[in-house]
Amino acid sequence: MAWAEKFKLKKQLIKSVIEAGFETPKEIQLKSLGRITGGQDVIGIGPEGCGKTATYVISTINRFNHDAEGVPRVLILAPDQEKIFEIVALFDLLNRNKSLTIVTLHAGTGTEQQMDELADGADIVIATPDRARAIYLKLGLNLNKVELLIIDDAQQIVKKGLQLPVVELANSIGKAQHLVFSEVMHDKLEKMIAPFMHLPTTIEVEELPDQQLSMHPQMLYHLPNFGTKVNLLNLFMQDEELFTKTVVFANTRQTAETVYKSLHNRMRNAVAILNPTDYEFNLVKDISEFKANQALRTLVVANENTELIDLQGIPFIIHLDLPADRDVYINHVSNHHGDEDDETLALTFATDLELDQVSKIEHTTGQKMQRAELPENLVIEKERKQKEAEKELAKKPVKADPNKYEPGAAFHEKKPENSKTYNFSSGYKAKLNNKKKH
Repeated sequence: MAWAEKFKLKKQLIKSVIEAGFETPKEIQLKSLGRITGGQDVIGIGPEGCGKTATYVISTINRFNHDAEGVPRVLILAPDQEKIFEIVALFDLLNRNKSLTIVTLHAGTGTEQQMDELADGADIVIATPDRARAIYLKLGLNLNKVELLIIDDAQQIVKKGLQLPVVELANSIGKAQHLVFSEVMHDKLEKMIAPFMHLPTTIEVEELPDQQLSMHPQMLYHLPNFGTKVNLLNLFMQDEELFTKTVVFANTRQTAETVYKSLHNRMRNAVAILNPTDYEFNLVKDISEFKANQALRTLVVANENTELIDLQGIPFIIHLDLPADRDVYINHVSNHHGDEDDETLALTFATDLELDQVSKIEHTTGQKMQRAELPENLVIEKERKQKEAEKELAKKPVKADPNKYEPGAAFHEKKPENSKTYNFSSGYKAKLNNKKKH
């Protein structure tokens, strides 16, 4: 029995795990369960379905004996109600300790009802960060005895903008072990967990399916924001000899029209947009029209257009945005004809918040996107705005300090003979005044 050989788990728990179908540990469990049991802070990075949730559910159940106190010892933070139900279902599957009480905190139930449930006793609390923080501020959530804080789907928590309640809750807990699980790691996520993680071990696994889909070669450009994406696109489109025919995908029509206007400033009639909402744009009604028109080099397409587009023979396919449905991306980039001589190249522009989508696509296709270096002459939008703000600030006249007196136009320097170069004592001044009176 691999579980019993590899880990110090309770016999009852091992039996539950095997009966649930987890006959052998997955890679992330082999690499992390021992460290978690030893009390170390751990960051687990892996694709969807690699066993991250099962890892911490197993280690959490293993902490408890039958003498549960009904006071929260474990707080698990998840991005939404759906994920909370998924975690609870796994606890129900593996937990045979019926004295263990789990309370969930989310927007699907009223705050007062959840506070009543906490008052009745809870050993494990599974919550969204915002709801947990709200109930904690109402003194309904006791964090005094929490010894394990788990953050699951951390990349989704960052995407939802819930970093602040996570940090506040972590800071409100005393000495505790911290576990963070995510599909990807990026700067925004590192910034969120840095204040409370103590010398963590990062464990990363890459489980790709054995079967690979037939795809065009893919390159990934990791960029800080949308403005820099547009800058990179404009930079590429300046090379007329290389980028002879390019299809650029954006998620919405509004974004597609914004990108079109940016490209049109330089490319003029060499750029078109597929079925725009306004006839002021240079438009094409069909991809075949774009292919046939030699004057057109770039076509901007909104992913809202659900019709299949024949991209065969297009040298460059650029995803400025990643569609929410990964199948849309896969359909764009798949080599449908299996032509080995096809020289189509797919370029993907992604920010921190889109890296989890990249991970899901890679896991589905069985192929990693090749990470590409950014051009040296690329203008990073945040830096550009900061420099422009500094220039504007330098142009503005410096305002005078109202508390500081400066001579104005009515001020005249005293003549030398009228200049005061002495300082009499108060007693001597009194004697002079008496002399003047007499």
